[in-house]
Amino acid sequence: MALDQSFVGRTYPPTAAYEVGREKIREFAESLGDTNPVYTDPEAARDLGYPDVIAPPTFIFTITFKAAGKQVVEDPQLGLDYSRVVHGDQQFEYTRPVRAGDRLRVTSIIDSIKSLAGNDILSVRGEVHDEAGDHVATSFTTLVARAADAEVEESR
Repeated sequence: MALDQSFVGRTYPPTAAYEVGREKIREFAESLGDTNPVYTDPEAARDLGYPDVIAPPTFIFTITFKAAGKQVVEDPQLGLDYSRVVHGDQQFEYTRPVRAGDRLRVTSIIDSIKSLAGNDILSVRGEVHDEAGDHVATSFTTLVARAADAEVEESR
């Protein structure tokens, strides 16, 4: 069943603040195999003009996808069958790097819903702001809810 187009533009409330810790940044960088000292050494980060270590660019996904999952994916009114979802695309735009000590909130917005060959394509934007309300980054996530076999046959 196709997702309801009236959800386009729906904005969910900001999440509770997520405090970015040095250890979380280090663990994330290590999981990527990224040895850049700006992610693990506060002095190296300060040498580059940052107040503390910064996070790898994809770190923001850990909080924006969690927000989208808790709010958009689990929204019973939307009716998304997550068992049929695959991650279609991911993009980020930054105002500044995420850094240790940040307290970040995410506001999730449904940007578009499309149907293609019985598949629902859901685009969700995550606006990330710090405690002062300053914009840090925007995440663009595309989820594809694969059609059930019968729905694919009907769309042909």
